[in-house]
Amino acid sequence: MNIFVYGTGCGAGELIDSALPAERVTAFVDSRPAAESFLGRPVISPEALAKQDYDLIIVTSRDADGIAARCAELGIDRDRILYLKNNALLTDRNRSYALARSVLGDAFVGALQNSHRLIRVPALAPERALPDGELENDFVRLKTLEILCETLREAPGELAELGVYRGAFARCMNKLLPERKLYLFDTFQGFDSAEAAGYGEGFVRSHENTSVDLVLSVLPRPEQAVIRPGLFPASAAGLEELRFALVSVDADLEESCYQGLSWFVPRLSPGGYLLLHDYRNPKLPGVRAAAERYQREHGRLRSVPLCDVSGTLVICG
Repeated sequence: MNIFVYGTGCGAGELIDSALPAERVTAFVDSRPAAESFLGRPVISPEALAKQDYDLIIVTSRDADGIAARCAELGIDRDRILYLKNNALLTDRNRSYALARSVLGDAFVGALQNSHRLIRVPALAPERALPDGELENDFVRLKTLEILCETLREAPGELAELGVYRGAFARCMNKLLPERKLYLFDTFQGFDSAEAAGYGEGFVRSHENTSVDLVLSVLPRPEQAVIRPGLFPASAAGLEELRFALVSVDADLEESCYQGLSWFVPRLSPGGYLLLHDYRNPKLPGVRAAAERYQREHGRLRSVPLCDVSGTLVICG
């Protein structure tokens, strides 16, 4: 059976870790690939996919609408497509789950069907649309960012993100506050192997699917970005005197998140904010553990949790 997985991001990594071994995948599909292979399998374009002999195409990207339209343009059989993310439709976009059950099993497909009961609505206006539909499902997170940026017009300080990945959230910050310098801290090659030990290979490898050039290509004002590659906080050397109005910590793992809190919280400007992403994500318990550890050592944070997709904690300066 020829199975193609559309996407090489976190959704694809989660699928490989939970339900579909990489060796069963004929190829991954990506319109903006960062490499020619992913998890040991080739990465092809949507145009190349249309010429393949495919039995099942599993769409792991959040841009379900865009991919559905592209597949229709290419003449790809919609009955052979399984969408893992339903985006903003009130009804399930998948016509049948019979083939998917034979590939992924009853438990995985049952959970997938239940997830369609959650209706996710895009937040950003069309003129602020994100590349490849990234983040469009996360209404609360993005709407909160928009409101916070409106309140920061007079607050002093720069912008920063620790854990940039492919630049989707950095793009939002750069677009909403284009006059601010944006410091981007990441290895731009994936996690430190020692810290990521124990996590699934799909999760780890999917976060290698990035680069500095890829991140800069999605920023509307790349000249405002200051790239600081390497492991944090060593990558912040020489910046100790800076102050920040808005910081995103999206580092996924406990030690990195703890180091981010330890370095950035004392440098938050009065009236500034730090957004600790994945604070309530059950798949990334180290994020909440890092916040609890920080508070045990430094005192309670002035913070508010959000009910966004992964439970961001908003920390006030």
